[in-house]
Amino acid sequence: MEPITAKPGFLKNTLVRCFLFGVVLVLFRFAYVITVTGESCRVGNFCFLKENLNFVIPGSGASAAVAANGAVSTGAVGPERKDVYTSKDWIKAVHFYSAVFQDLISQGFLSPESKSLCVETPTGQEVYALKETGVKNAVGIFKKASRPLVVRGEAHRMPFADNSFDFVFSGNGRLEKSPKAAEFAAEIVRTLRPEGFAVVHIGAKDTYSFHSFIDLFSCCKLVTSRDIDGFNSSMPHIREMVLKKECDASTEVSNSGGSSGNECSVPGHKLELVRKAEPIIQIEPLKPWITLKKNIQNVKYLPSIVDISFKRRYVYVDVGARSYGSSIGSWFKKQYPKQNKTFEVFAIEADKTFHEQYKMKKRITLLPYAAWVRNETLSFEINGDPGEKVKEKGRGMGRIQPGKSANGGFDGQVDRIQGFDFAEWVKNTFTEKDFVVMKMDVEGTEFDLIPRLFETGAICLIDEVFLECHYNRWQRTLPGERSAKYEKTYDQCLDLFTSLRQSGVLVHQWW
Repeated sequence: MEPITAKPGFLKNTLVRCFLFGVVLVLFRFAYVITVTGESCRVGNFCFLKENLNFVIPGSGASAAVAANGAVSTGAVGPERKDVYTSKDWIKAVHFYSAVFQDLISQGFLSPESKSLCVETPTGQEVYALKETGVKNAVGIFKKASRPLVVRGEAHRMPFADNSFDFVFSGNGRLEKSPKAAEFAAEIVRTLRPEGFAVVHIGAKDTYSFHSFIDLFSCCKLVTSRDIDGFNSSMPHIREMVLKKECDASTEVSNSGGSSGNECSVPGHKLELVRKAEPIIQIEPLKPWITLKKNIQNVKYLPSIVDISFKRRYVYVDVGARSYGSSIGSWFKKQYPKQNKTFEVFAIEADKTFHEQYKMKKRITLLPYAAWVRNETLSFEINGDPGEKVKEKGRGMGRIQPGKSANGGFDGQVDRIQGFDFAEWVKNTFTEKDFVVMKMDVEGTEFDLIPRLFETGAICLIDEVFLECHYNRWQRTLPGERSAKYEKTYDQCLDLFTSLRQSGVLVHQWW
């Protein structure tokens, strides 16, 4: 019997299969780099052969070779990328940032040994400028990588560990342009080591935005700021902010519920805003339903005076909202200047007649209760002035009466509703880092709610107020007679508005 031998093609087939498997792996790696990470097939962590990047910025001194360091890999630059690096705009930007970094080195905020990060830099101009000035250990991040200067990453979720860098830079007003400015700033603080420096270029120069900017950087102290000329028309004037991190942000106790105490001091920069506001109408109008409605055209809205970019959230609180079209849809959505910010809306309305229509509205949270000074059950009256029909779609205006029913002569509707401590809700919901606009139309209860906001310190968390003050005004349908619905006078309303403005609250007369 002849011995059994292996088939001649077995070994050959095995080798072919191994070779094909290797090819598939290489192709898979190629597809991953190109389609997922958005990088070039010639990036150093993929290519089998590497080249050093060495290109010259005309007029910038000696040529600058981008050397490998702990933060970024080297790799070759394709023709398209070389075109970017030799464009006039790119070279102009590098010259500008090189001068900026030279000044920071001379002031001691940056050194050649600083491990540095540039945030939101599409083509790495800032990174190259750092290397040009001798800071070799530098890297940039952007949503799409631009190797070897820029790796993939987003400003609000950086791919680096805590306390990774000695120096973090954000230029060209990218922080204020970000839709997530608070997260952007928090990530700068997180990745910056204690005693490290962050430098941010912003375009806003008003004092309101200045203080809002500072509030975003927990654990940081403003060291210095200066105004400089920009290098292009998109940002001709720049305010450079230099901050120093003084603690470990990961150990900082977060206060998400606003001011912890019951007192607050309205800062001086808010008093400046009040002086820019439209004047309060001092003489009682004979036809307030016309005069006060027209006066809204004279209102100087806060976002038309200052930059509101540096805030964590943007919120509109409608106290006494009634229907969606009453003020949210008809006024706030259409007329209030929002600087392209997306606002959350809270509608506070106790009248259950209007609750159903809010269920289908996006980004609107309905609080189906009555804003009050404490948590308790209240009587809610639906009525109107004698001889006057103040209604919307058959529904009169409602007001609350704490702990009691209507008098015997009352012929309207009375419901039992739940009231809540509005001031405490404000303190538990918002912080100084939020931008909060409030409209209040509560049928006389403002004389209870406003003092409570001051008493608890919640007033300091509200940036702008639109207040309708209810008083015994002249009636529309009964000339010469005042409304018996409210006891307060117009002078008492003036006192309320004056006290708010003197305290630094930007309040406007609502109709």
